[in-house]
Amino acid sequence: MTANYHSHTTRCHHATGTQREYVEKAIEAGYRVFGFSDHTPYPYNNGFVSPIRMLPDELEDYVKETLDLKEEYKKDIDIKLGLEVEYFPKHFEDLMRLCEPYPIEYFLLAQHHTENEYDGTYVGFPTQDERVLERYCSQIGEALAVGKFLYLAHPDLVNFKGEEAVYERHMRALCKKVKEYGLPLEINFLGIWDGRNYPDRRFWKIAGEEQMDVIFGADAHHVSKIWLPECEKVAMQIVEENGLHLLTQMDI
Repeated sequence: MTANYHSHTTRCHHATGTQREYVEKAIEAGYRVFGFSDHTPYPYNNGFVSPIRMLPDELEDYVKETLDLKEEYKKDIDIKLGLEVEYFPKHFEDLMRLCEPYPIEYFLLAQHHTENEYDGTYVGFPTQDERVLERYCSQIGEALAVGKFLYLAHPDLVNFKGEEAVYERHMRALCKKVKEYGLPLEINFLGIWDGRNYPDRRFWKIAGEEQMDVIFGADAHHVSKIWLPECEKVAMQIVEENGLHLLTQMDI
């Protein structure tokens, strides 16, 4: 890996380590490009406070610290300012207005919930309900149509335990939709080292058959997870076994 666009900060309330430590570890690992993409704040207008993302009033500090590090380390590494975004239909336009004043370079699309965070379903929980899988895929399709995203992070996070034919039908349609919009799919290292339900071999077989572009993402929530050669080895096996097209950097 020469670039990683998926990293977090303590502002999301479930990551540790300073941004400076992340940058210095990325330089030590030999990265040429390193992106911060902490969980985006969402300006909910119903009083809901998310426990897993920064608050709207923390965005300015996140931008400032990232840009300060970008300038300080510009001779050593290219730091990018991004956000990991879920597409929540009721609030997405408000989010774009919140982000508009800031020089954010990219958004990663990373859907964890159907509908909205407070009234939907967390798709990482095991389910046999086809409606959850169907809504997960259709909501990503709606997000792609907005045209704001760099790539689709952990596309195989949805933990469907129902009929294989149902999974195959919906996820193949998802791959076709992502390809239509020209986005890569991320093979996610957090899922590998933490032993989660993703990467899902079923999904990557389908992605290979659809000749999808892929990129690796550390999804680092701790300094020690910035550089994981053992995870890269597993990810490379997925690429090679399924004939996927690996991208090493994105054009931002």
